Amino acid sequence: MRPPAPPALPALGLALPLLLLLLLPPAPRAAYRAPRFDPTWKSLDARPLPAWFDQAKFGIFVHWGVFSVPSFGSEWFWWYWQEKKIPMYVKFMEDNYRPDFKYEDFGPLFTARFFNASYWADVFQASGAKYTVLTSKHHEGFTLWGSKHSWNWNAVDVGPKRDLVKELEAAIRNRTDLRFGLYYSLFEWFHPLFLEDKSRSFHQQQFPVSKTLPELYELVNKYQPEVLWSDGDGDAPDDYWNSTVFLVWLYNQSPVRDTVVTNDRWGFGTICKHGGYYTCSDRYHPGHLLPHKWENCMTIDKFSWGYRRDARLSDYLTIEELVKELVETVSCGGNLLMNIGPTYDGTIPVIFEERLRQMGTWLKVNGEAIYETYPWRSQSDVTPDVWYTSKPKQKLVYAIYLKWPTSGHLFLGQPIATLGATEIKLLGHGQPLNWTSLKPNGILVELPRLTFDQMPCKWGWALALTNVI
Repeated sequence: MRPPAPPALPALGLALPLLLLLLLPPAPRAAYRAPRFDPTWKSLDARPLPAWFDQAKFGIFVHWGVFSVPSFGSEWFWWYWQEKKIPMYVKFMEDNYRPDFKYEDFGPLFTARFFNASYWADVFQASGAKYTVLTSKHHEGFTLWGSKHSWNWNAVDVGPKRDLVKELEAAIRNRTDLRFGLYYSLFEWFHPLFLEDKSRSFHQQQFPVSKTLPELYELVNKYQPEVLWSDGDGDAPDDYWNSTVFLVWLYNQSPVRDTVVTNDRWGFGTICKHGGYYTCSDRYHPGHLLPHKWENCMTIDKFSWGYRRDARLSDYLTIEELVKELVETVSCGGNLLMNIGPTYDGTIPVIFEERLRQMGTWLKVNGEAIYETYPWRSQSDVTPDVWYTSKPKQKLVYAIYLKWPTSGHLFLGQPIATLGATEIKLLGHGQPLNWTSLKPNGILVELPRLTFDQMPCKWGWALALTNVI
């Protein structure tokens, strides 16, 4: 059942930040701190990004919600079926559900019956990821916790009758070394207050004041996420959402003020412009170094963020493709946020689990070339499929190559080596390798002669180069 509209609020203008602050819950009591940031983008954008995020490099995104019940086409199922009336979605409903079936009727079917937060946490730990981001609420408005502001359209009142956010948060923090993060959609496709605000060109703020902002405060105070992944501006500007007011509280007073990281989706026009790190677009992959920290949020399923029962094997990226995505992203200064879509009953489909565990196997060998690294002066080499990372303090450069040359020799055109000082090792192998310096720059590395079973890994390899420029 869709939650009824809350009582009508007076129309609020956009220049009422003080009133909005009064309407929102206070932060938990803590030692007084003088405010470090002001409610302007100039001030907020100057906040240093907490160091852990850049060091982490790799995270797991989880898209899970009522859309996991139809599990057809896309997590945007409701919108495509009811608003866009796309024929394949309309036909799917006609073929499988009674004529009077409403999207709200999927709510009780979202059972999470087999959801085991401890098992999820163990799989995420095995993947080598350093943080995870769960969709606490997608554009459908269904919250995975018992939101006080989403009556009868949340996981405690309907379906699982459980606080899914709390269960995963506890498991992640008790069983892993991952940071816990939450995705939150600012808008909701069909919420009556949002639609009313939209009809008035967002010159009133009934929806953010009564729904969005209180839920954001509730999420942060209750679960203390260290990643707050905002999304879904509904074409409304950031001053409609009062994003800067909320972020000032988050950075100055919240229980995660020193460690939380935020993205760039805080209202129409803010993406790739404001926020802690940039996402710029879904599956963003510039292929070159950016001057600002960024994240490549992408999916193992090439076409959907939520689970699709109509997916084919060819719709999923291979582990070779995923390793390539990770390596290229990190070389260019980004983090990779790799998405999985669990089923309505709370299981992680086997193909997603396999990809996660495969990535963990690769990172056990090559994580040294990924975690806590920095971009080098060159991101890639003249030799195709060779990418670089570095650790300047240790005088290390890593050359990660995705194809093993049949000649047994790898030409690296970028590094300049010094005889007697430069040493080259294959991660997972350990023994120094022979190399030849070329003029005016570049080196030719003699790779060890290994059978396939003797190789330290199977989907990409990393050379550690000491004392090269």
